[in-house]
Amino acid sequence: MKITQPIGKAVLAAAIVLSLSWTPMSGQTVNLSEEKYLQPPAEILEMVTAPRHLNTTLSNLGPDKENFLVTRGEGMPTLAQYSKPYVNLGETAFDYLANRARQFAIRRDAALELLNYKTGAKLEIRAPQGAWLSSPAWSPDGTRIAYFVHTDDATNIFVAGIKDGKGRKVSPSPILATLVTSIEWTADGKSILTVIPPPGRKPMPAISQTPTSPEIKISSGRAAATRTYRFLMHTPADKEMLEWLATGQLFVIDVQTATGKSIGAPDMWRSLDLSPDGRYFRATTMLKPFSYNVPLGEFGTLDAVYDMTGKKLADLSRRELREGTVMRNAPAPAPGTTPGQRPAGGFGAGGRGGRPDDKRSFSWRPDGQGLSYLQLEPQPRGAAQAEEPQQETPSNEPAAKRKDRVMQWLPPFDNNSSKLIYENEDRIGSLTYSPDAQTLFMSETVSGDSHLFAVKLDDPGTKRTIYKHKTSDMYTDPGSLMTRCAFGCASEARRGMAGGDGVTVARMASDGQSIYLSGTRYAKNPLEEAPRPFVNKVNFVTGENTKVFESPADVYETVNTVADDDLTLIFTTRESRTANPDSYVRDMRTGELRKLTANVDHNEPVSRAIRKRLQVERVDGIKFWLEITLPADYTEGTKLPALFWFYPREYADQKAYDQSFARYNRNSFPRTGTRSMAIFTLRGYAVVEPDCPIIGPQGQMNNNYVQDLRNNLWAVIDALDKQGYIDRDRLGIGGHSYGAFSTVNALAHTPFFKAGIAGNGNYNRTLTPFTFQSERRWLWDAREVYLGMSPFLYANQINGALLMYHGQDDANNGTDPINSDRLFHALNGLGKTAALYSYPFEDHGPLMRETLLDMWARWDGWLDKYVKNHGKTPPRPAVTTNSQPEF
Repeated sequence: MKITQPIGKAVLAAAIVLSLSWTPMSGQTVNLSEEKYLQPPAEILEMVTAPRHLNTTLSNLGPDKENFLVTRGEGMPTLAQYSKPYVNLGETAFDYLANRARQFAIRRDAALELLNYKTGAKLEIRAPQGAWLSSPAWSPDGTRIAYFVHTDDATNIFVAGIKDGKGRKVSPSPILATLVTSIEWTADGKSILTVIPPPGRKPMPAISQTPTSPEIKISSGRAAATRTYRFLMHTPADKEMLEWLATGQLFVIDVQTATGKSIGAPDMWRSLDLSPDGRYFRATTMLKPFSYNVPLGEFGTLDAVYDMTGKKLADLSRRELREGTVMRNAPAPAPGTTPGQRPAGGFGAGGRGGRPDDKRSFSWRPDGQGLSYLQLEPQPRGAAQAEEPQQETPSNEPAAKRKDRVMQWLPPFDNNSSKLIYENEDRIGSLTYSPDAQTLFMSETVSGDSHLFAVKLDDPGTKRTIYKHKTSDMYTDPGSLMTRCAFGCASEARRGMAGGDGVTVARMASDGQSIYLSGTRYAKNPLEEAPRPFVNKVNFVTGENTKVFESPADVYETVNTVADDDLTLIFTTRESRTANPDSYVRDMRTGELRKLTANVDHNEPVSRAIRKRLQVERVDGIKFWLEITLPADYTEGTKLPALFWFYPREYADQKAYDQSFARYNRNSFPRTGTRSMAIFTLRGYAVVEPDCPIIGPQGQMNNNYVQDLRNNLWAVIDALDKQGYIDRDRLGIGGHSYGAFSTVNALAHTPFFKAGIAGNGNYNRTLTPFTFQSERRWLWDAREVYLGMSPFLYANQINGALLMYHGQDDANNGTDPINSDRLFHALNGLGKTAALYSYPFEDHGPLMRETLLDMWARWDGWLDKYVKNHGKTPPRPAVTTNSQPEF
């Protein structure tokens, strides 16, 4: 168990090989070995701390179809917020003193705002003094909003009306927001289902420094490969703490009276899902045993249905503890999944890696008539029972083909209350209902062709094709079925466009036989034609396909949400290369376009920088693209010191790379974030961001990693040097995560760079033996590849001065801070020029104000000394301008 306690003085670990007090040519002293949080030069400070969080995107339209709900963040989180004590159990962090997930302590909203798009009227909903907000959820009728109010030691539920915005506490006592982290309204809008600490709860387990036993791990004797994890559980005390934090009592709050009652017995509740008729709910509970080998997300779960007294009526699906989550030589990953891992199942999806015969894809029917699920037809009598797939490559023996079924399960959810709704020859990939549940919209994939079709239940023998599409062809993608929320969705924008929690249905036009497909049209030459989001209306009875909306050619316009099922009004975000993103309402009947927000470009000095997109060709003939960003006052022909910032990706061939580049958007506004390297243009650098493709046969792309890395960088440097943009004698390189890994490899295997910046990287691939990135072979299948890609083994060859930074609480797979610690240890022993800055409380991506400003100060000083002023004699030390107080 890792218990993180407050600290009186933050530990900023900096290990430096050489003396790093440096006075750049500007005359400002930067002491890179100073053990306190630094601040960068004024122009960088202004860009990093710019109030970009004040800008708004209108997407969460309420049920009244007039008011948008907007969350107002507090801005950059601070060290004080992050240093609040927390415990990390099974890769899940908890604010144990306040009985909630840690995310609620560090990601804060200062206020909610209602914006009426018709009148422009705004109404603010604020938390009580000293508190903050999160997780707003519309009531079903749209007249009220429920939200969490957090204080340092508790979380409560408040409700505010949309007419006056006045919030009041409705939870009689603080809730338990550790695993159930959303608000669930009942269908009538009178109650909220939540979880509270159980009555008679035992005191929190003591946090003892005296162990009661050694830490024990014993293998099962069968293959159980996993990715590498940082914060797994280790001791019986960890298990006791997790059970204490997870166990809660279901509680129904009467919103009007701010009273409530407990239902059912305490359990380790993970998620709740109320039925549209308000009589039942689904819930997922976490099961024992816990594990020391995998994260909490792989622990066993039980999905069941209950009535509103808390009585369990039926088990829906059970998933046992999974301790082998990585498949050897796995096929190409599905979109949105981690390469080499089993695909994740959604809530009620039958469980990850479940048996083929299991019920799957549970959801409430939108007509309130029980549950829907999918299941293969029973095997013929005497056939072998289908088993869970193993980790090794599956057998090539063909399985007997069985039909797939859409089933309805009615109350009381017993063995006799399921009935067949529809039967399909091929396995059903997705299922969406019409609002009246009388039409089914289903997808299937056969021989690489994706097929979306409709079936009317009064004519089940007719499959009405909406589209057939070859999944490998992104240029003719017909789009995805547009859906809308029918019940229980916290945000119409997030759920209504693409499905998700709550009950969603197909968005059908008033003619009763037309649906909408939304997608993005990509061009084969994206430098000439930008991606163009579109919406098409398809009559699934006649087959007529009509374009409803398409983004203009010179503007990137995306649909956030719509006001009605006939799409008479749509709400979009528009941006261009020179226009900051803003929200608009578009009247599809008249063509009128009206701006609803007035967002500000808070980083205008960086937005004005000159950006050029260039294609280069490396020695083996592979062509790829780079973007170079130059200072706004750049004079052609001036060779500048340059910072390369990159993140290599793997492709099977030139065609696969070209297809990925088709997503480049020439109409996107150049956004500036807290870690945007384009900020360095204000300090006189050219910032180069090359694509850096690694090319090789599917499953063996990394065989060419070092060679391709070297050839990519060589081609980029030659091209930019010839065009007069960069001074090849003053080059730095950097990257974050896999970019950091590749940065150190670049310093070890090329002579081009005077300095490097590497953040939260892995530098020894033997520490990730069961796949990484797109590599699906295990270490023992491709030993030389793993070793050859590990820059730690080539530390003696590293050229240039290397600055590493790492979050001390980095929980990302494969980038444990030990990577940076051990690489610095090696570089120090070898007499190399290096520094390591370890930032307290930071995870894989630095977020705190103090951290970010300190990083920029040190990056700037490092590049000044080793890149910009390489070979130059600095002036005598001047008066330091750093006045940041010591922490």
